[in-house]
Amino acid sequence: MDKEKTIELKKILKTRLNRPMRYYIDTCTRCGLCYDTCHAFNGIPKKEYSPVGRAEVVRKLYKKYTRPGGFLFPYWSDATKLSDTVMDQVYEAAWSCTGCRRCVVNCPFGIDTGQMMGVAKQLLIANGTAPEELVMLADAAVEKGKSIDQFKEGYRNVIRDLEKEVQKKLNLPAPDGLIPMEKKDANILYVGLAGAHSIVNPAIIFNAAKENWTLSFFEAVNFGFFAGDPEKAQFIAQRIIKEATALNVKEVVIVECGTAFRILRALMGKLPFKVSSIVEVIHRYLYEGRIRVKEGAVSDAVTYHDPCQLGRNGGVYDEPREVIRKIVTDYREMSPTREQNWCCGGGGGLVALDNEEFRIKTGKPKKEQIVATGAKIVVTACENCVSQLKTIQSGYGLNVEVKYLTELVCENLVV
Repeated sequence: MDKEKTIELKKILKTRLNRPMRYYIDTCTRCGLCYDTCHAFNGIPKKEYSPVGRAEVVRKLYKKYTRPGGFLFPYWSDATKLSDTVMDQVYEAAWSCTGCRRCVVNCPFGIDTGQMMGVAKQLLIANGTAPEELVMLADAAVEKGKSIDQFKEGYRNVIRDLEKEVQKKLNLPAPDGLIPMEKKDANILYVGLAGAHSIVNPAIIFNAAKENWTLSFFEAVNFGFFAGDPEKAQFIAQRIIKEATALNVKEVVIVECGTAFRILRALMGKLPFKVSSIVEVIHRYLYEGRIRVKEGAVSDAVTYHDPCQLGRNGGVYDEPREVIRKIVTDYREMSPTREQNWCCGGGGGLVALDNEEFRIKTGKPKKEQIVATGAKIVVTACENCVSQLKTIQSGYGLNVEVKYLTELVCENLVV
């Protein structure tokens, strides 16, 4: 590694050395309690796939460059010098972690390994060794934000086709205006994803509830956050904030994407509008009587997977369960559940990478949870989770069907 690159990486380490980071570096006793809390370690029982093993890679760099003992006596201080080999270890640490934060919930000292992996990802960005897929997707999102007017007409044409699907489901005479765009003073700005399913099903629900809403031109997913690039993550999030502010909406509703929900709700500071998950909105509509579902329509055993960013890191637990229980007669809870529920293994951007074998192995705890319920249908409320659960399903040959919560609701909506 050349001198200039080393200087750049050292600067990042020092810039990220705030009070919480000092605490995470100094407090860990290597007790090993986090080992059994990590889905990756449970699937592949190697120290480097444990939370403490990952954190130690970053911790040793900090000891080298921010502690006098690490500079003078690196061996005795357990410090590591930056090198290409060490950066390979940083990559392995960062990209075996989904950021689910189950280890944080169970650590007696509350050490946030996810925050330390954020430093690791930032080092990889600066080193030019971050995953190309995520960097390209983040760059594309930034470019779309800079030149959105060039995309609008093409996107409107796509939406016109999707309006016909909404019309068919709701048995309406005409499709026009069923998916409004650039509507000022709406109650809701809905932010979807690239897939048609992420727009059509919510549009059906909004129209059934007679909501005053409008669709965002942007996708909710934040690949800058996944890649570990703070500047791009901020820019991508600000696209939605600026759009919502310009339209003067009261509420921004996020598609079934846990990370996008958490970023806007918890990480962007005070905003001039409310931020909700589509899950919370569906629950609200049901209990306000604005939509109705066919109660008890599904007799197959159903279980629910808590997306880590929506549940453990977002606090949305009861709403999806109450919605599901309205529709199904045999609901079965996974064990452990809620904040202790196992990560599926696809979060943090991992599902976008070429790592299917790794994700199948590290999805083993989730597979065992699903099998133990005896459920025939697994419902969840996150795009990444659906993709990963389907990978687990095919990888282990599970006889289960994976569904989005919005999908389950629309299939059983009274229209």
